[in-house]
Amino acid sequence: MKKTKKEFIQFRCRVYEKKLLKKKAKKAGLSLSEFCLRSALDVKVVEILNEEQIEFYKTLIKYSNNFTSIGNMYRKQNPKLTEEVYALAKEMKDHLNNFKNDRQS
Repeated sequence: MKKTKKEFIQFRCRVYEKKLLKKKAKKAGLSLSEFCLRSALDVKVVEILNEEQIEFYKTLIKYSNNFTSIGNMYRKQNPKLTEEVYALAKEMKDHLNNFKNDRQS
């Protein structure tokens, strides 16, 4: 059973504050009203990630897994350790170069 919101609250703010609130609400995928309500009630408001941020997050997860694997190889004194470290370092450098080139375009 969904409860309908019936009460109405108004508050004053400056033009730039309203623009900022609208921008933050949009990033969180919320209406301005819902964003203000959640903020006032100290409910965590999470920004929706864009495609670029999602890809970056996936890459970080991949690197985290790689470093865990390297740590396990090191612990076991695996001879492939050096090869894995160099491969991962090259992949990271390539990603950083791509990022740098994208920003300069």
